[in-house]
Amino acid sequence: MAKNLELHFSTELGKTASLSIENPKEPIDEAVVKQSMAEIITSGIFTTTSGKFVAAKGARVVDRNVTEYELV
Repeated sequence: MAKNLELHFSTELGKTASLSIENPKEPIDEAVVKQSMAEIITSGIFTTTSGKFVAAKGARVVDRNVTEYELV
């Protein structure tokens, strides 16, 4: 089972950009996520083709189960 924490941001051109964090520490602390997203925006470290991150749009944990089958 693989889990990812996806952080969604609005960019300068009004598009949505995402960052994905594999195997996040659980339980997820919403206050820490909000604070971290604010720090990411303030730092201006990430730039996309649609500009820098300007606002936090949302966050979610994606839980994925994969079943592999061996085909002989």
